[in-house]
Amino acid sequence: MDYIMFFETWIVLAILFSCLEIFIPGGILLNLGIASLLVAIGVQQELLDTWVLTLTTWFILATILLFVLYFFSDRFFKGDETIGNVFEELDIYGQTVVVVENIGPGTHAGRVEFQGTTWKALGDGSTIVAGTQATIVCKDNISLVVEPVK
Repeated sequence: MDYIMFFETWIVLAILFSCLEIFIPGGILLNLGIASLLVAIGVQQELLDTWVLTLTTWFILATILLFVLYFFSDRFFKGDETIGNVFEELDIYGQTVVVVENIGPGTHAGRVEFQGTTWKALGDGSTIVAGTQATIVCKDNISLVVEPVK
């Protein structure tokens, strides 16, 4: 464990981590390189005199630098972030569909054409004739509930 206490070991690690950042971008290896450089300075100034203290200091510095980089990059280099409608069923309500098979009377199911396919459809109790248009009111399990276009 004597090599951990050498100034040169930490300088080599700092250079190695910093150079590896070129091949594996993301900032984490650069943080490890900066932490290694700070530990090298601590070893040279004899502030870090045991291997346990040296490694603990390196881990703590690397962790602090990681959080600092995260908050710095998150604050100043925000990406374009948009959150669309995550409940896609809301998009179908109010859409106009063509009735392919008579719907009704009562609870008799028919079929409508929507998004390039046919769906089982329920009405409001009245008869909706094939060939007419209807509006989607809601969805009941795998059936669309429609009402005639007025």
